[in-house]
Amino acid sequence: MEITSSMVKELRERTGAGMMDCKKALLESGGNAEKAVDFLREKGLAAAAKKAGRIAAEGIVDAYIHMGGRIGVLVEVNCETDFVAKTDSFKTLVHDIAMHIAAANPQFVQREEVPTGALEKEQEVLRAQALNEGKPEKIVDKMVEGRIEKYYKEVCLMEQPYVKDPDKTIKDLIGEATASIGEKISIRRFARFERGEGIEKRQDNFVEEVMAQGGIKV
Repeated sequence: MEITSSMVKELRERTGAGMMDCKKALLESGGNAEKAVDFLREKGLAAAAKKAGRIAAEGIVDAYIHMGGRIGVLVEVNCETDFVAKTDSFKTLVHDIAMHIAAANPQFVQREEVPTGALEKEQEVLRAQALNEGKPEKIVDKMVEGRIEKYYKEVCLMEQPYVKDPDKTIKDLIGEATASIGEKISIRRFARFERGEGIEKRQDNFVEEVMAQGGIKV
């Protein structure tokens, strides 16, 4: 299939990748634009991995306040240079991450931060659940292992599906941004505050509310 300049241009506008990279992606995918996007994403993530050893000490701290002051989030996201930290694209990325934290309520940035005690307690609970379901002892450990992976996706920010695009994780989002910006980007820490937290109260669907406030249809 012939790869036209208009196809390359359209792919570049969608992905922000270079002209030659877009042309190669289209050639590799036989002209299929969606497969070409996936090809560039994979290439971008690979490039991001090469930047993992760099030091990201610049960046910004951003705040997101849910309408009415019900939920507040502070998040620190780092990059390598002050120049990048001041760009609109980086600021938008950080604000989107703060909004995601407000909606998804992660407990940790990544799985390595989960305390051993908390993980062991969760494993005990999951094992008891599996046994109570009447599962054979020989497959319980495998079931617990699978459910722990699900637990990580629920409580670890980097492994959560991104609220604006559930087909990607926050880790994917950071990888794409790293590839696009050309610098290492990392989420260092965050704090989430919920009004009346710990006090018995009616539970609302905060995910839908926060996403609606951000102009995302649910």
